[in-house]
Amino acid sequence: MGELVGIVLAAGLGTRFEDGNKLLATIGGDADAADAASSETDERDPLRRSDDPIVRRAARTFAVDAVDHTIAILGHEADAVREAVAAHVDETRRNPSYDRGQSTSVRAGARAARDRGADAALFLPGDMPCVDPTTVEKIVATYRDGGGDVIVPTRDGRRGNPVLFDAALFDDLLDVSGDTGGRALFDTADVRRVAVRDGGIHIDVDTVADRDRLRRGQSDRAPDSGSDSDFASDSGSDSDSDGDRS
Repeated sequence: MGELVGIVLAAGLGTRFEDGNKLLATIGGDADAADAASSETDERDPLRRSDDPIVRRAARTFAVDAVDHTIAILGHEADAVREAVAAHVDETRRNPSYDRGQSTSVRAGARAARDRGADAALFLPGDMPCVDPTTVEKIVATYRDGGGDVIVPTRDGRRGNPVLFDAALFDDLLDVSGDTGGRALFDTADVRRVAVRDGGIHIDVDTVADRDRLRRGQSDRAPDSGSDSDFASDSGSDSDSDGDRS
């Protein structure tokens, strides 16, 4: 059984956030309650602290046995972001073209996974601090049990993050452009949707208002079409049953 790599997309400018680099912002407040409310298990993650930077909380999502190696893709304020995630990733790679859209980081991540000879890679935007690690385990288990080329979690019929891509699609990921991320491949790939209870798959921090909602322990913000981390989400409804194929 080959390696499975986790990719944290942590390079972007985050221009909609009005108070510095959103990846380095802390949630504070009732962030632990937000974790519990959005999780698969209804329990708080003891590894996540409310005073941790958002990107560190995201990186810890991959701290499970199912993920063999974690890589953070850096760009904007790379040194500061590297320091924030250093204890929770195995390596970092710079994306010198980070200001040209999320796809440049997706390409950097796919290239890194291909260089390692990985079987598959899981992509998670670095501004998503509430994904339950058990969701990662469920995605990987589906893949290892013979899932499709793409494994995507869903809740209430909507796709979310992180998304797993089989190595057969790494070359295709190297051709994505703009801010569409891996969604560009969904129409042609064998996509397996995995239903989860985890509300964190839809929670990102684009604005100060988003962060403040999490501080109040509110974790039910639906994704909008302008999300900076709109790697996999859609505005339509997908089947929410385990093992459903598109």
